[in-house]
Amino acid sequence: MSETTVAEVMAELAALEDPKMREANERRGDDHGVNLSKLRAVAKRLKTQQGLARELWATGDTAARLLALLICRPKAFERDELDAMLRESRAPKVHDWLVNSVVKKSPHAEELRVAWSADADPVVASAGWALTTERVAKKPEGLDLSGLLDTVEAEMKDAPDRLQWAMNHTLAQIGIEHAEHRARALDIGERLEVLKDYPTPPNCTSPFAPIWINEMVSRQGKA
Repeated sequence: MSETTVAEVMAELAALEDPKMREANERRGDDHGVNLSKLRAVAKRLKTQQGLARELWATGDTAARLLALLICRPKAFERDELDAMLRESRAPKVHDWLVNSVVKKSPHAEELRVAWSADADPVVASAGWALTTERVAKKPEGLDLSGLLDTVEAEMKDAPDRLQWAMNHTLAQIGIEHAEHRARALDIGERLEVLKDYPTPPNCTSPFAPIWINEMVSRQGKA
């Protein structure tokens, strides 16, 4: 498949376009109409192709960018390249896949985490907080957890939606993973009431931090 061209892939993606899927996705801010299972099947066939991934990304098309993230080699991107890609990623699904599937596997993840967390753009900052959540769970050594809770307490209530969601995830993760900070994390969640009334499907855990923390602690036997 090394000779696959961007034009061929774009034609294939166009053939997979489903107007109803696009309508549903656009309600979430994602401007594409390709079923993600079918997109993953295309990626599986193409396998890893870094050059093609870069070309697909350059089209600016959301479905093409999602496919690019599935066939790329995460460690092959330079730090500034990932920074530019994130700032171009306004579709939520592209943003999420870039952070979770690519940046987290990059040797530049920590440097970008620090830079993005302090960025004035709340969408960029939300990526920094997503990387911070990952560190809280997997590599907390060196993190100032009390300082993170200070920032959440001061800023989460009035943060824009995507940044608020990411900060709330960090708050919950601190409460879940770090018993010494759990009481404060629960208290912050109770007082700020962020996502308290978020509609949660049956058999799913509420994103309201106190419920989320208590449920996961109970499930994991961490009490």
